[in-house]
Amino acid sequence: MGTPKTFAMIPPASRMSAVSYSIRRVVAEARKAEAAGKKIFYLNTGDPVHAGFRPPAHMVEAVHQALRDGEHGYGPSVGLLEAREAVAAENTSRGWPVSADRVVMTSGSSEGIDFVLTALADPGDEVLVPLPTYPLYTAILHKIGAREVYYRTDPANGWQPDPKEVRSLVTPRTKAIVTNDPNNPTGASYAVSIRRELLEIADDHNIPMIADEIYQDVAFDGPIAPIGSLDPDAPVISLSGLSKGYLVPGWRTGWLAVGGGDRLKDVLAAITKLAEGRLCSTMPMQRAVVAALQGDRSHQPAFRADLRERAELVYARANAIPRISSTRPSAAFYAMPKVDLPPGKTDADFIVDLVHATGVLCVHGSGFGMDPADGYFRMVTLAPPAQLNEIWNLIAGFTAGYK
Repeated sequence: MGTPKTFAMIPPASRMSAVSYSIRRVVAEARKAEAAGKKIFYLNTGDPVHAGFRPPAHMVEAVHQALRDGEHGYGPSVGLLEAREAVAAENTSRGWPVSADRVVMTSGSSEGIDFVLTALADPGDEVLVPLPTYPLYTAILHKIGAREVYYRTDPANGWQPDPKEVRSLVTPRTKAIVTNDPNNPTGASYAVSIRRELLEIADDHNIPMIADEIYQDVAFDGPIAPIGSLDPDAPVISLSGLSKGYLVPGWRTGWLAVGGGDRLKDVLAAITKLAEGRLCSTMPMQRAVVAALQGDRSHQPAFRADLRERAELVYARANAIPRISSTRPSAAFYAMPKVDLPPGKTDADFIVDLVHATGVLCVHGSGFGMDPADGYFRMVTLAPPAQLNEIWNLIAGFTAGYK
């Protein structure tokens, strides 16, 4: 045998250096702590199934029936007609008239975000995104060579954005305005007056609004209407799905709906091209869309009540601890507390030190675009109340001695 060959490391594309997804990346530190014997409380990913919540039985049966009927092949790239009709009817019933031919089924709303940003932005273009932000937006923008421009949300005002700031950030290179309402990572929901002003900005500048509305059914006071319902003619592309309000995140069953009439017709055609390129989204799970949107939703009020109880517990416990404060969430299953950091420490240091000392895994605020020195961190609030109290006892003890 000859001498083994050696080769230089093969580099990935340079653009990948700017792509990061902190929600999953922090798990590496948890694995280290787990290997050292720590019990880990995974509060990094918003998955209600892992917290013991279960989807309605009639949705599960719809998927079972599709599998029994042999639906194992490819389907239409834009999705099953019945599913698209159900999505269109749902939005229309909530005050935003949309036809089925303006709906594309996606592999979760995440694929929809990828489709829309890719269809809209060229390298060097700008997209306005909220700060703190959901990191998938910026990851996709970096992938396609576009640039995020942050508009701030204010923790002193319930994490609401300032429409005046948003308007001031629009330039000739602005290709879209992203809204995430109800919001991940803050657990906020926006006032109707603010939503209306944001929509007016998009309409006035003829810029598409990408409305991430995946949490619209889990606002504590009840479902929130699509932002497009405030002006059905505005250039809105809405993203949603079954993951959160119907408790099936692993099914990857989402959709996007395109409003705006003829002015978004070419954008819809571009999105359709991208959908055709990946053949189709998951087919049997699409059979559950009709069951979900037209069937029994009695699980949702109870789910929202459970979420409110947990959010109130987290709010109270966080604000009772010296050096920690939190804004009260009004939707979804996240809170974004703030800790006063010791000199020289960052939010990432805090998160790493916390998980190694206590087993509590959260995500640092800088993973959502915040300043590492500000001390914000996001925690998922889905755990049972008794466990959340145990977690906050650990956080309190750790923070008291954190130097």
